[in-house]
Amino acid sequence: MSLNNPDFAVYELPEEHQTIREAVRAVCDGKVAPHAAEVDEKSVFPQEAYDALRASDFHAPHIPTEYGGAGADALATAIVIEEVARACASSSLIPAVNKLGTMPLLLAGSDELKQKYLPPVARGDAMFSYCLSEPEAGSDAASMKTRAVRDGDFWVLNGAKRWITNAGVSEYYTVFAVTDPEKRSKGISAFVVEKGDEGVSFGAPEHKLGIKGSPTREVYFDNVRIPADRIIGVEGEGFKTAMRTLDHTRVTIAAQALGIAQGALDYAAGYVKERKQFGKPIAEFQGVQFMLADMAMKLEAARQITYAAAGKSERGDADLTFFGAAAKCYASDAAMEITTDAVQLLGGYGYTKDYPLERMMRDAKITQIYEGTNQVQRVVMARQVLARS
Repeated sequence: MSLNNPDFAVYELPEEHQTIREAVRAVCDGKVAPHAAEVDEKSVFPQEAYDALRASDFHAPHIPTEYGGAGADALATAIVIEEVARACASSSLIPAVNKLGTMPLLLAGSDELKQKYLPPVARGDAMFSYCLSEPEAGSDAASMKTRAVRDGDFWVLNGAKRWITNAGVSEYYTVFAVTDPEKRSKGISAFVVEKGDEGVSFGAPEHKLGIKGSPTREVYFDNVRIPADRIIGVEGEGFKTAMRTLDHTRVTIAAQALGIAQGALDYAAGYVKERKQFGKPIAEFQGVQFMLADMAMKLEAARQITYAAAGKSERGDADLTFFGAAAKCYASDAAMEITTDAVQLLGGYGYTKDYPLERMMRDAKITQIYEGTNQVQRVVMARQVLARS
């Protein structure tokens, strides 16, 4: 079944994608899930997961084969992220953020930039992060203050980026900076900055509610001088590239939310069959069954819209902006509801760290916030609806 079929993901997964799911799940069950609680407890980068994903070519599956990657399509990449998130949400940010950081190159980068920076990521020798948000420019990203000034054959960057996932661990960074302050969003350009460039530094790790194994830090640029050919695409089109990137990568956040929710549902369903009250398993009580039914229904609805959005991402459909926002918004809202209900099904046990559900609930929350809050997603969707009508 081809990805050119618009209904490929809505009714049945192609066999090759089912095979990918089975392969990723085997890796994650054996080498990712056993470390998830410790990664969360100690707030440490999930190195064991990275090593396992790298060995299996699941750390950056989206990179095309011509750059040494696995060449996975958008649906296969979403399934990889979903399955890793089922085991450990922090670890799922390895393939997710590698895609986020490299997507601007894939969309707008020169052949030279792609040939230089994509193969190391494909090999697992480097990771790639995405630097858009700033202390005073979150949802209003066009208000960024980071500047890039041309100086002969170089650009000189000054400023700060906030909430950067995997900062300090990644070797490469896609950085958006103002090159013409008079033009607002049309005066923003994108660049590749290396961790080792003189003038690049990092803030202290943020102390977060969830995804504790994925470092989140500020990135500072103090007269960072980079070659002029590290600009991504055309000067002044960086903001456009940033928004196009998010159209594609919001699908990956939806996939992450699916995985977290699936992990929570799986655990809760197993627990209620074993837990007995009033002389029988609590799974036999209708109130519990209704909760499980609602959780499963929301999860499957979220999965269908996410997979449909992945198909649109692969084809570059005109309505990807709507579907990417809808998938991210719906799946993350569903994940928050499902993980909260899963905690409820375990009662007091669900509220303790002896069980994984409180971690999953905490991890789910960020999916409603990053890559555009769900309030912003609703604005995006509404604009698309109004434009169509």
